[in-house]
Amino acid sequence: MSTKKPRICYTKPSITELEVAYAADAAANGWGDRCYDYIVRFEDGFRKHLNVSHAIATSSCTGAMHMGLAALGIGPGDQVILADTNWIATAAPIVHLGATPVFVDILADSWCIDPADAERHVTSKTKAIIATHIYGNLCDMDRLLDIGRRHGIPIIEDAAEAIGSVWHDRRAGSMGLFGTFSFHGTKTLTTGEGGMFVTSDTGLFEKVLTLSNHGRARGQMKQFWPDELGFKYKMSNIQAALGYGQLERIEGLIARKREILASYAGKLAACHGISLNPETAGTVNGAWMPTAVFDRDMGITRDMLRQAFSEADIDARIFFHPLSSLPMFAEKRGNRNAWDIPERAINLPSYHDMTEDEIGRVTDVILSLIDSRAGEPPLAKSA
Repeated sequence: MSTKKPRICYTKPSITELEVAYAADAAANGWGDRCYDYIVRFEDGFRKHLNVSHAIATSSCTGAMHMGLAALGIGPGDQVILADTNWIATAAPIVHLGATPVFVDILADSWCIDPADAERHVTSKTKAIIATHIYGNLCDMDRLLDIGRRHGIPIIEDAAEAIGSVWHDRRAGSMGLFGTFSFHGTKTLTTGEGGMFVTSDTGLFEKVLTLSNHGRARGQMKQFWPDELGFKYKMSNIQAALGYGQLERIEGLIARKREILASYAGKLAACHGISLNPETAGTVNGAWMPTAVFDRDMGITRDMLRQAFSEADIDARIFFHPLSSLPMFAEKRGNRNAWDIPERAINLPSYHDMTEDEIGRVTDVILSLIDSRAGEPPLAKSA
């Protein structure tokens, strides 16, 4: 009689007694004069981790992006350039502010924004370029920052998925005018829900700090007096307590993610035609979401992969649809990589306490699928 193996989730958090103790302390004692204690600790620790001047804990990465863009004065008639490969959370704040997102293609190797295509789309209406470090992969920040300098356009880092990623000794999120992070329950560091706005621009920090508190400026002495219309995107003290505990473990959390990606790479090394998250010279990939992209001539599709993993009781996640394929936006099939890669890619499970046997179960599915497709025709090219 065979014993059914447990389902493999694609991700789940790593929570220890340390985080539980901090959260319990915040729940029991973090009120009144202590209602911001863990928020301040978390912000200060995260700021130091990134080597930036300022950090503001938020209720989500989306909220952090919304406030940052609003603080730059972006609004109706303005355009913001970003990669077509993105989660909707990066584009939504642009639309909410009345501006227009301009979707450009991605590079075939990093799956991040194509700097040359971004520059081709710069106009007098362009007010920012967002560099999304997808799945822990890094955008070419040197090229993007150069474009920003030459055109007088701020480069913004969407580092929601890039905790632990490093571009030539600079941490993801620390290089642009501002950066945003996500602490969703799926992320390497989690507060359940939550995010962070970071910057080394003091003027921008003060503007976002005011916006984050319903428009009440820090120096305003009148009680309950907003100086402008702001937002309510604050993180709770209990969430921050979880994050503070996670931050004390951050190096170990990142290291384990990298170990899992390395294990996948080792087990699939003999398979030609599979690309995993890249790590170019001088960089570190935080490996938030190990992802496999299959060469078109292998004939392996997203639907085949989903079905194979489902039958093996493994929860694998699809590669992001191009934003321009969604019903609220106009199609841009000219973004060939952004439209093509998702059709032959899959996100692989990578929770911290995943065992080598479980990683092997995942790669066995891939190897079996490759064997079953031997001699079959390649995929047809996207329109």
